[in-house]
Amino acid sequence: MLNLLLKNGTVYVDGKLIKADVLIKDGIVADIKQEICENNAPSVDVDKLHIIPGLADVHVHLREPGFSYKETIHSGTKSAAKGGFTLVCSMPNLNPVPDTVQNLKIEQDIIDTDAVIKVMPYAAITKGEKGKELVDIEAMADKCFAFSDDGKGVQSEEMMLLAMKKAKEKGKAIVAHCEDESLLNGGYIHDGEYARIHGHKGISSASEYKQVERDVALAERTGVQYHVCHISTKETAEIVRKAKAKGLKVSCETGPHYLAFCDMDLHEHGRFKMNPPIRSASDRDALIEGIKDGTIEVIATDHAPHSDEEKSKGLEKSNMGVVGLETSFAAVNTYMVKPGHISFEKLVEIMSINPRKIFGIEAGIKIGDRADFIVVDREKEWIVNPEEFVSQGKFTPFEGLKLYGDVLFTVCDGEIVYNKLI
Repeated sequence: MLNLLLKNGTVYVDGKLIKADVLIKDGIVADIKQEICENNAPSVDVDKLHIIPGLADVHVHLREPGFSYKETIHSGTKSAAKGGFTLVCSMPNLNPVPDTVQNLKIEQDIIDTDAVIKVMPYAAITKGEKGKELVDIEAMADKCFAFSDDGKGVQSEEMMLLAMKKAKEKGKAIVAHCEDESLLNGGYIHDGEYARIHGHKGISSASEYKQVERDVALAERTGVQYHVCHISTKETAEIVRKAKAKGLKVSCETGPHYLAFCDMDLHEHGRFKMNPPIRSASDRDALIEGIKDGTIEVIATDHAPHSDEEKSKGLEKSNMGVVGLETSFAAVNTYMVKPGHISFEKLVEIMSINPRKIFGIEAGIKIGDRADFIVVDREKEWIVNPEEFVSQGKFTPFEGLKLYGDVLFTVCDGEIVYNKLI
């Protein structure tokens, strides 16, 4: 277990940044104060660096079991550790789908063996994620993080209502990929200016927000905890804002790429293709406002690795999905903190504290707890080169761009899991 004294750092404690030393003894946070004198632990000067709680991502595709040519639990969690994450939640579009206790155990056994950080798996809402038959929520409730059919929207209102009722009984959240398939019309990028100029088929904003609207009404009826995945439209943000104003247990996330780009930034390349798509400048601006006013409480990457072959077929034919674990911290720092949209403290809240608190997980750096933190250089400039990624997935819209902010050191559960500090 780790023994280390970090000297002269800027530390995030209880929502504030303070200048302090941090002492780790046997993997436990032993002390945090302005001056710590300790002769036994190795000492590292981290002046000009920040010590913040490990990041948490509630929306990650680790691809195993079933699709290990895209990513494995080992490679995905190593990528997460490099990106500063100490907790990720793995989505259920796997083979076999974790829709039974037995199938969930297959995934959990690999996690127990191969993960280098904490991984909490989702269970599916419907069997095979096909939307036809509800899984046994009661049997799986204590073995999963939450229930989601991510990758697909639950098309049946009756099915979603039943799922919400069952999840509410077991105290579990429904986490929804919202997509009304009847409104897709064969689209594969945002139905906006870029699509019209370049002759592409567009995905309407209504395909997302109409299903969110439906689900929020069901959440109000049932009282279930309801979380919307990767929101991309201004209408969705407003629906969630109104739900929160009513006091409903409704939350949502967005991804760094929706805050950094609009559809006019697209290129004719698969690294700009994801679902939901990057939308208009007005949508992007509304999402930024949603972060600022607390409507959007969580940043999640929707890290979705694919093979070179799957992503090299242009906007129309490439698979949906981009990677994000190794760029997320820097992207949010660059596009949200640097321009003054949010404070650095707010970045910590939306990337570390809130994702845990919303789902009832302890958050923050506290004396007496197992060490779970990262050391970052907020000012470090670097150019995104996917060939340097630990992830097996190499496709990101941030490729070739200059970002600010680098993760130097990641400690999870009292152990070093990524290190270029010492």
